[in-house]
Amino acid sequence: MATWVFGDIQGCHDELLGLLELLRYDPARDRLWFVGDLVNRGPRSLEVLRFIKGLGDNATVVLGNHDLHLLALAHGDHHFSADKELLPVLQAPDRDELIHWLRHRPLLHHDPDLDFTMIHAGLPPQWDLETAIACAREVEKVLQGPEHQAFFQQMYGNKPNRWNPELAGMDRWRYITNCFTRLRFVTRKGKLKLKLKGPPKGQKKKYVPWFLHPERRTRGQRIVFGHWSTLGYNVAENTWGIDTGCLWGGRLTALRIDLPEPEALQMPCKRTKNPFDYA
Repeated sequence: MATWVFGDIQGCHDELLGLLELLRYDPARDRLWFVGDLVNRGPRSLEVLRFIKGLGDNATVVLGNHDLHLLALAHGDHHFSADKELLPVLQAPDRDELIHWLRHRPLLHHDPDLDFTMIHAGLPPQWDLETAIACAREVEKVLQGPEHQAFFQQMYGNKPNRWNPELAGMDRWRYITNCFTRLRFVTRKGKLKLKLKGPPKGQKKKYVPWFLHPERRTRGQRIVFGHWSTLGYNVAENTWGIDTGCLWGGRLTALRIDLPEPEALQMPCKRTKNPFDYA
């Protein structure tokens, strides 16, 4: 049985099917993981959601920032207008079923047998794996419970930017959500620097990619993540970054993680766009 982890798809349905054909996916044998951002900005978000939902137990999905944006729009948040690529989802006859399924996806998936953890974006240096799992479950409970609509109304924002176990309520949930779905850079003192994008070069020395922070407490854990198209395929410090800019004319990456040494397979994509526009 093979386990493949897919990078950010963002509506690139044709490339997803092409990569599944390339790796000779067998639903009776293989399991598929997805690092989040299934939707938005690509041409066929609705088809991607329907397809991955239809995989049933063969698919494990964690939420990305674009998935949360779709959920916020679907639950009446009007901080931002709906991107035109999301309108087919919001207007679909099976919209409620798809949104309910998406809202019940986790923020973190850990498989002790494979010794791998999957997230969308990053982890702050102060968290060990046990803390990360506990924080993920805390916000998942909110997302899946009666408070989810109020959560979406207050989800957006960059503060607080430093972990404190005493954080409570929406401040705590926003911080946790930002780590799992938006984080790229942290300061040497462990603060989130959410506005920084682009590849990890040229920044001031006080800013480092989250996975390179010297005091990161999850250094002993194998972590696969997406979210960072300008980073590209990247292996460092027990982490595998697999967002290779499918949406922007790059490639869609699948990483096989059930091998002694993980192996990547990629599918060239059709779109051409500036990756520095990515958010």
